[in-house]
Amino acid sequence: MAEIIQFPTRQREAFDFLDRELAALLRAKRADEALIDFATATLTEVYDECRRRSDRQFEVRLPLDVSELAADPLREDITSGIEKLSQEQHDLTLKLAARLVLTELRLFQHERKD
Repeated sequence: MAEIIQFPTRQREAFDFLDRELAALLRAKRADEALIDFATATLTEVYDECRRRSDRQFEVRLPLDVSELAADPLREDITSGIEKLSQEQHDLTLKLAARLVLTELRLFQHERKD
């Protein structure tokens, strides 16, 4: 039987940091709790949607005749490549999510003034 190598994505820590920092920034700017709650809920919604669409998992089946000595560099190369692509995609996702959240906050503030 072939060996299976799995590559799940893990970006939850980055989201938790972003969520805490957004709330702290808004508090520092003296935002009210309604705005902070709206901002963190919107961030969660946007981030979860982006994550669902970008969450990937796949397998690579190594032939049985590949020795451990030969398999190790393959594992490292594949893992490194996937991590690099995942990080680039995640960075872009965070930037786009941040822009969308800021737009939603502006709209929320504008609608509250009316």
